[in-house]
Amino acid sequence: MISVIVPVYNVEKYLDRCIESLLGQTYKNIEIILIDDGSTDDSGRICDQWKEKDSRIRVFHQRNKG
Repeated sequence: MISVIVPVYNVEKYLDRCIESLLGQTYKNIEIILIDDGSTDDSGRICDQWKEKDSRIRVFHQRNKG
C-alpha cells in the first residue's frame, strides 16, 4: 500500500481537483491522508465529505501549526 499525505490549508478552490486526481490513478492500493492544518475556509468540510465517499481517505484536523 502507498500512503499519500496531503497538507491542507485554505485550498477549497483546488482540493476537489487534487483528490479526484489521486483517486483517478491506475494504482488502487492507496490511502490518502488529508491533514487539515486549521483551515479557515471550507477545506475541512470538503475533506470530511470526501472521507464519507471513499474508505481510502483518512482525515486529520489540527490547529494551525504553520
